[in-house]
Amino acid sequence: LEPRTVTEDFCRRAAALPNLCPQFHLSMQSGCDATLKRMNRKYDTARYLESVELLNRWFDRPAVTTDLITGFPEETEEEFAQTLDFIRKCRFAQMHIFPYSIRPGTPAAKMEQVPKAVKEERARRAAAVAEEMHRSYLEGCVGRTYPVLFEQPKNGKFFGHAPNYMEVLVDGAELHNALRTVRITDVDGEALLGEIVEQEAET
Repeated sequence: LEPRTVTEDFCRRAAALPNLCPQFHLSMQSGCDATLKRMNRKYDTARYLESVELLNRWFDRPAVTTDLITGFPEETEEEFAQTLDFIRKCRFAQMHIFPYSIRPGTPAAKMEQVPKAVKEERARRAAAVAEEMHRSYLEGCVGRTYPVLFEQPKNGKFFGHAPNYMEVLVDGAELHNALRTVRITDVDGEALLGEIVEQEAET
């Protein structure tokens, strides 16, 4: 989603849809207004945060995810620090993080480039913050109940996704393409562990 798409009216209509999964991928790229301006983005951090807050107000713990580019041309350490502060404020459920790579023929290719080692080091620092937020989001799912659509066996258990697109593992027999109500009991790495509390019709 382009951040400006998320308005009060958008959330009101989306929240009324019975089959909408509350996982929203909002394009970000940077959490610094100066960098966003160089990227020629049509939003700033204030408008972006407004979108995140609207989603959190209209949906019950939605999984808001995003993309981040580190080391965009001319990005200073101070600008990167602003980005780290901003992503913490947004409390993303998950992030995809990439060091900037030159695309010939673009305006950014003519700008002063950030050294490769710096871009990669910033990506690692951002990934560490993203991992903290991801873990926090997963831990917040413990004790909650979700409908889970199961897909295939994984690590001796059966694997599926909750509506927030978090991975769920349970003990069970053949559950392929089955929808079950699951209570989340723990976190195991990148996945949620759960127990089936209600049998439902297969989909």
